[in-house]
Amino acid sequence: MKLIVFGATGGTGRQVVVQALEEGHEVAAVVRRPEAFDLRHDKLEVLKGDVLLPATFRQAMSGKDAALSALGVSHRNPTTVYSTGTVNIMEAMQAAGVRRLVCLSSAGLEVPVATPLPQRLVIRYVIQRMYKHAYEDMSRMEAAVRASSGITWTVVRPPRLTNGPRTEAYRTAVNKPLLGAEGISRADLADFMIKSIADPSTYQAIAEISS
Repeated sequence: MKLIVFGATGGTGRQVVVQALEEGHEVAAVVRRPEAFDLRHDKLEVLKGDVLLPATFRQAMSGKDAALSALGVSHRNPTTVYSTGTVNIMEAMQAAGVRRLVCLSSAGLEVPVATPLPQRLVIRYVIQRMYKHAYEDMSRMEAAVRASSGITWTVVRPPRLTNGPRTEAYRTAVNKPLLGAEGISRADLADFMIKSIADPSTYQAIAEISS
């Protein structure tokens, strides 16, 4: 497949690029600073672009089979990177006739009813407050993705991310809470994102994942 990856300089995005190349896919990585992206491969094209400036990547969308978004922010200020950035990606996809989108959100957006009380309190009163602005924008992003037309989408909600190895021994739940979700390695998260591209069970769905 021919893939275009956004957020490729982050931990998860880099794993997506590396694993996609290992599996023989052609990858276009859209990054703001190509000079800071040190991966090289004969099937990798590194493009300078910004999701908030759609003209910088619109042409690169042409001919792709799927778009994968691992967008993230490193600050705790108000942001529109997730929402506006993903809307810009989807508009470029629609213009280019690309239908498949896999994008990252966070398990911290919702607290399942069956979550043990101590964990529920930590999520609600610590994590959700700490990442308030990011979660607000992820919520806007998810709403925009669900309302999109002509896009076959999957929203992936991981819990705490680690730098552990790729094990492929993870649990998932589609359109329902995943109980006992504590953490997932970025490598396993990337593995799931790539496998989801061709998995109809994840189409028009929110998928939760945990080790």
